[in-house]
Amino acid sequence: MKKWLWTLGISSLLAGVVLTGCNFADEEPSSEPTEGGNTDGEVVELTLTGWQSSPTEQRYFEETVATFEEQNPDIKVNINTIPDQYMDVLRTRLIGGEGPDVFFLDAFEAPGLIETGAVEPLDEYITDEFDLADFEQPLLEAFERNGVLYGLPKDTSTLALFYNIDMLEEAGFDGPPETWEELEEMAIALTNDDEYGFGVVTDLARLMFIAQSNGGQIATDNQATFADPRVVEALQPIVDMRNVDGSAVEPSEVGADWGGEMFGLERVAMVIEGNWTVPFLDENFEDVNYGVAEVPTINGNEGTMAYTVSYVMNRNSEHKEEAWRLIEFLTGKEGMELWTSSGLTLPTRASVSEKLDYADDPIYGPFIAGQSYATVWADDTNLPIVNNNFQNQFTSAFLGQRDLAEALKEAEEVANSEIQ
Repeated sequence: MKKWLWTLGISSLLAGVVLTGCNFADEEPSSEPTEGGNTDGEVVELTLTGWQSSPTEQRYFEETVATFEEQNPDIKVNINTIPDQYMDVLRTRLIGGEGPDVFFLDAFEAPGLIETGAVEPLDEYITDEFDLADFEQPLLEAFERNGVLYGLPKDTSTLALFYNIDMLEEAGFDGPPETWEELEEMAIALTNDDEYGFGVVTDLARLMFIAQSNGGQIATDNQATFADPRVVEALQPIVDMRNVDGSAVEPSEVGADWGGEMFGLERVAMVIEGNWTVPFLDENFEDVNYGVAEVPTINGNEGTMAYTVSYVMNRNSEHKEEAWRLIEFLTGKEGMELWTSSGLTLPTRASVSEKLDYADDPIYGPFIAGQSYATVWADDTNLPIVNNNFQNQFTSAFLGQRDLAEALKEAEEVANSEIQ
């Protein structure tokens, strides 16, 4: 979905971005959809703002927008890209009254920006023909606040288990683990002098579903609660895989920058990563014989993470009817099929996944399967603060520098102090 998920890591990009203290509701423009369309023969220009993506992803995006323009000759879409510090730049433009008509909004950032009043509610624009029920519901819910829908997810990525087929066969395994207990046992058997059974990415964006698998929550009532003994108990096995079993490592320990790279270098036999890893491996490590499976169950329950980005409308846009037509096309069945046919991102509509045969594909199928039960990388408005404070302390515990419970207790106290 986003190149930064594997080049920089989620946490490094999101660090320090806190959406508080801004209120865009003062101008109080009408939230009613404009009646009818543009009937005076003039071309309405819309600005659509997003972030940088790979050249291939950008090409598919531009081609999809061009198809919309062909079908809507009364609308010209000007694509604007913010290459760095996306939310900071976007927020500044919105405050200054120079915001785009339509823009990308990550589920991670959505609660904070929605609270400012900068985003137009979409419920009154959506018709039965749009088929809202076709979307995967957890992805829609990431852009709801108090029962109101503010964004429509344009695509998604989930996590699945990548496993090295040759390494598993050499160790006597005929397939990937189905439960977390099996993963731990296989990781020990797959570990030798310079290869490890399991690779771990130690940020909360990858671990949130595991942290909450025992019933604890990383945040409650918009306060950090990841020192909950149930969270500690859920995460302790991962720490023990490195410090007790010696079967797990994080990327920097094997000379890699991220999970997909340490797997491609064949320094680990298994890693939980996103679908963005597929084109990376195919382009850079074509000789690696790998398979993909759903994440092993924990306590008998399925789980994974989902990351999603929506198209949203600027509440102060002067061309709301045209802006909705653009969002309607881009997240409609035709537009979504065009956009996600590259395989770099996955559809958020079940019908599009079925039409593109992703669900039955041996590589992409596990990612699609996870959409229905995934934990979406989103929470209340303080998730950026919660995330930042979790990251460093959990990593120190994983590397054996601190006791996990003590590390998370300190991180939680600091997080809540910053929140207050």
